[in-house]
Amino acid sequence: MSNNQVDNMSFLEHLEELRWHILRSMFAIIITGFACFIMKDFIFDTIIFGPKNMSFPTYRFLCETATIIGVETNFCGTEFPFVIQNRTMGGQFSAHIWTSIIGGFIISFPYVIYELWKFISPGLLKKEKTKSRGFIFICSFLFFLGVLFGYYVVAPLSINFLGGYQVSNEVLNEIDISSYIALVRSSCLACGIMFELPIIIFFLTRIGVVTPKSLIKYRKYAILIVLTFAAIITPPDVASQIIVAIPVMILYQISIFISRLVLKKTK
Repeated sequence: MSNNQVDNMSFLEHLEELRWHILRSMFAIIITGFACFIMKDFIFDTIIFGPKNMSFPTYRFLCETATIIGVETNFCGTEFPFVIQNRTMGGQFSAHIWTSIIGGFIISFPYVIYELWKFISPGLLKKEKTKSRGFIFICSFLFFLGVLFGYYVVAPLSINFLGGYQVSNEVLNEIDISSYIALVRSSCLACGIMFELPIIIFFLTRIGVVTPKSLIKYRKYAILIVLTFAAIITPPDVASQIIVAIPVMILYQISIFISRLVLKKTK
């Protein structure tokens, strides 16, 4: 669709165009979600419940590191002191459905971004389209990188801390399946979205909402927000919060650099 055709479209025609992009994205999520639904054993036993096993790569790495430096740690145990259970009749089926949908969204994310790009690209100039050619790849790469960070760092640290935490030996940790899956899901999705920060800053700079100077000026507030966010998605111990906060601050610095480049090219 050419720029002239886009300019001649009415508001309702734009909404109709957006509706079809959303429907195609939802169809892609449903198809990939159905594939996840069929692969139940692999999705749950290997992926979802992977961080519950002490043989998980993150625990092995932390155990070996602690052994080398001579520090006592609970990452070298044999099993977690908690069990996962289901308390409702439809709990396991509901967990299966929602996990499949979330899995479908994560897998089909590049296509969802592609549909978003198809909707906004007709309104761009040819020069702008050329400069934004790697948009889909970069967005997808950062999202998957964030999901992996959430899965291999945030989720295991949270499960290790919260799953083994006891106020008394009289209280057993019998965790509901919905609570466990929600922790893994929120860790992965939150980090996936968080790693999109450079892309968000890129567009905010393009439309003049932020500048490199404003990003530097409010960096101390950004650090506070990052630490607060890290405290929300991680267990309440300083080490875990620092582990999450470091990559986010690196992304913030990269965002400042990107903002400078965008502003320079715009001028």
